[in-house]
Amino acid sequence: MKLGIFGGSFDPIHLGHLLVAQAAVEELGLDRLLFIPAAQSPFKPENRPAPADARLQLLRLALAGKTHCAVDDQEIRRGGISYTVDTLRDYARRFPGAELFYLIGADNVLKLDEWREPAVLARLAEFVAIPRPGGAAPIFPPPFRGRRLRGFPFAVSSSEIRARVKAGLTVEHLVPAAVGEAIGNGRLYV
Repeated sequence: MKLGIFGGSFDPIHLGHLLVAQAAVEELGLDRLLFIPAAQSPFKPENRPAPADARLQLLRLALAGKTHCAVDDQEIRRGGISYTVDTLRDYARRFPGAELFYLIGADNVLKLDEWREPAVLARLAEFVAIPRPGGAAPIFPPPFRGRRLRGFPFAVSSSEIRARVKAGLTVEHLVPAAVGEAIGNGRLYV
């Protein structure tokens, strides 16, 4: 079994995330791709994401009908700072023998050795770099195994979407329609 793990704040999920998911499923031959929203990023302690229940709702709306994708709320349920090593240990325990692939932004590859328990992370999963448009191919620090997702680089970020919503601008064509509607109805990011 090949399992992909896509961690992040997903604050909010956008079409760039969904393009990454499609590319990962196709290029890696994944049986399943799990979106795992973080309770709190250890690298962004000053950031306070939207409430967990709102981010989970947006993820579920965006992934409705996508049979290879699912939401796993374990980091939110654990609470506190979310560490990837805890999540990968959980997957290795629950799915012994599965190949684990962890999706990571290409700009974070060189920082992998700063993550909690990097040797354990490197042993548990192969890391897959998500390219940024125009970005250079990442070089994985030893002992990490990794590859670059060819995918569909899409220059949009969750922070840009939050800023557009706050400024009263449309996010149409940047997020799935149901996500845009839920953001408006929930008055998120205003």
